[in-house]
Amino acid sequence: MFTGIVEAKGQVRSIEPVERGVRLVIQAPEVMGDVALGDSIAVNGICLTVVAFDERYFAVDVMQETLDRTAFQVLDVGSSVNVERAMQASDRFGGHIVSGHIDGTGILERIEADGIANWYHFSTSPEILRYIVMKGSISIDGTSLTIAGLDDGAGEFSVSIIPHTASQTLFGEYEVGRVVNLENDLIGKYVERLLEREEI
Repeated sequence: MFTGIVEAKGQVRSIEPVERGVRLVIQAPEVMGDVALGDSIAVNGICLTVVAFDERYFAVDVMQETLDRTAFQVLDVGSSVNVERAMQASDRFGGHIVSGHIDGTGILERIEADGIANWYHFSTSPEILRYIVMKGSISIDGTSLTIAGLDDGAGEFSVSIIPHTASQTLFGEYEVGRVVNLENDLIGKYVERLLEREEI
């Protein structure tokens, strides 16, 4: 489990084919202090397993299905990625519950300045939008954020990003047209499932 509080911006150093997928080697020395084989690390919000590491790099295998269904398809050598280690029981819970299992993708449609902050407007599918509520939580490329705007008719939602968040995450690098990973808040999914059971 993760919190959506990005610990570091890593960099993809290599992408090599493996059986039914690829192996990513990611440079992220800031998070390597206590990494072990088999650990879970979220890369752009996707929970992956460490298969090799040293003091500066870790490697993860990504299956073809994940490549096809997520924004990993746009990664290349040199790409920056958001990195977060799995949370510990003693950690502060600064974001929201993030499983690392992506629900789908969104596209950055426009960026609008608003004082010191910027509004990022994303389009996505109805399947994603159905779980989005104003002031609710969403994970965008592994970053826990609060929904600041919602337009079901246009198929869009918005978040407001302050300079600190932009500098510590990929938001500072995003350009219009960027494809991002999205994970809805788990609470909405559980509520829907419980209601479905009550109707049976």
